[in-house]
Amino acid sequence: MDDQGSLSRRMWRALEPVHVVVYVSREPREACADLGVKGFWPSYFAMRAAPLGAASAELVTALFYNFSAAMVARAVPTVWEAAAPERFLEIRLAGIDAALRRLLGSKTLASPELAEAAAIAQEAARAAPTAGRALAAANARLEWPQEPHLVLWHAQTVLREHRGDGHVAALLAAGLDPAEALVLFAADNAIDADWLRERRGWPEAEWAAAVERLAGRDLLDGAGGPTAAGLALRAEVEEHTDSLAAAPWEAVGADRAGRLVELVAPVVATIVAAGEFPTVNPMALRPLTTAG
Repeated sequence: MDDQGSLSRRMWRALEPVHVVVYVSREPREACADLGVKGFWPSYFAMRAAPLGAASAELVTALFYNFSAAMVARAVPTVWEAAAPERFLEIRLAGIDAALRRLLGSKTLASPELAEAAAIAQEAARAAPTAGRALAAANARLEWPQEPHLVLWHAQTVLREHRGDGHVAALLAAGLDPAEALVLFAADNAIDADWLRERRGWPEAEWAAAVERLAGRDLLDGAGGPTAAGLALRAEVEEHTDSLAAAPWEAVGADRAGRLVELVAPVVATIVAAGEFPTVNPMALRPLTTAG
């Protein structure tokens, strides 16, 4: 954990499942369905984009980066006709509250360990710079909840959007457009390309064109695998992402960050064991369920 990049990546792996519960668990999605927003992706776009206000499809596509414009447009701005963004903010907070209460139980919710974890995570989130980071800034300006499990969730929401905004900057610096970024990511991580393409809404023709562009840059070989140059560029993107995500953890310090990993590991293990974090996911994220 001495390296800044590995520290920020470790913290992302340690905390991200806490955030993802809001999209996976039934409580937030059922609340969205009650408003007439049915299905995983419409509720996802509504809850994740709500901090931006009544954002247009173009804005959401730009900031989320790796979803096709057509996929976003099927949900946005229609979701704002079902309810105002402020209502979706209420739904996601109430939903994650209900989900975490169900998953963690009253003993964990009232524990000093969870309160300590929330305090460290909040300190890190407050230290996350938001200049040039629209999604992080939109979430950071929201009022902090009071209960520790919600503080922990909101802190990770700010931190993961801070990291994501930096990742987009790294992709732009690497000259990878949204489709190209996904194609190269899938090749590097041995992810089924069709599976990832479908989950980000890319038509086959646009995906194939991205493959062709990457091959033309010698980033993919004839079989669609990453070349040495492709692997080097992917490594550069991830290192750049980690570096841009380091500031909150520099502010907290490696020792307290390590303590946070220790404190949150049982929470994440419970979430994963309950099936509330998909082990196969478009981020290729392997959650930390132990402090080691």
